[in-house]
Amino acid sequence: MTNKSINLLEGLGVGMRILSFTALSIMGKSTPFLALWIFNTVDAIILTYCAIIRDNKSYIILNVFWIIVGLIGIYNSI
Repeated sequence: MTNKSINLLEGLGVGMRILSFTALSIMGKSTPFLALWIFNTVDAIILTYCAIIRDNKSYIILNVFWIIVGLIGIYNSI
């Protein structure tokens, strides 16, 4: 995978994370939590993949943590 492709994926993942937390901030209690958790978990998977390709251990740990939190959030939202 090229560096340009990785940068594009990272930008997508970061944009998704910003969008999900913006939606949570704006919508408050009326936020569709299941959809938000799924969306946030997908961006964590994308960012983990990019961190693995770049061999960035700190971001691997951070985003694997977000994947786990997302899976718990999805489970609790169902």
